[in-house]
Amino acid sequence: MSVQSCSRFLCESLFHPGQVGAIGPSSHSLALRMVRWINWERVGSVAEYGPGTGVVTEQILRSKQQDTRFFAVELNPHFVETLMHRFPGLAVCQDSVANIEAICRQQDVPALDVVISGLPWAAFSDRQQNEYLDAMLKVLNPGGYFATFAYLPGMALPSARRFRRKLRDYFNEVRIDRTVWVNVPPAFVYQCRL
Repeated sequence: MSVQSCSRFLCESLFHPGQVGAIGPSSHSLALRMVRWINWERVGSVAEYGPGTGVVTEQILRSKQQDTRFFAVELNPHFVETLMHRFPGLAVCQDSVANIEAICRQQDVPALDVVISGLPWAAFSDRQQNEYLDAMLKVLNPGGYFATFAYLPGMALPSARRFRRKLRDYFNEVRIDRTVWVNVPPAFVYQCRL
């Protein structure tokens, strides 16, 4: 990741703390943990929520099958610009994930097999967490994968603990991968299946 991308990420986190929940991009190690547990041979469609500067995006592009449909949903216009420059040809939708049904229709994707999220769930209100999860479940196929991460220090926040409980209500299977200590701050991945 370039110094310019890291600087952009820091600036956006300072000016938009409700949208950008970190001070820097995810580490390569965390990005690998987000994607490597998924059986990519059985994935026909994938959406990435909140790709930021594209660290996880790069791993998705390396992991997915050539014919797998893939698009990203990013609200921040500066990150959209960075993603479009870094990944020419990638469909990047500047929108809220609350509108994922309409975005799927726009992308001619009837349903999703995988959602990989870099959203700052602990920064969201209870209502927002419900809204985004409810919207996702309308488009995620049975047996579908959902991966997101949480920062270890952030688990002290009531909103982070509330989100963890919600995952168990929404998904049939929720696993917590081991902590990625080389990430700043240390983080772990929620591996969820419908």
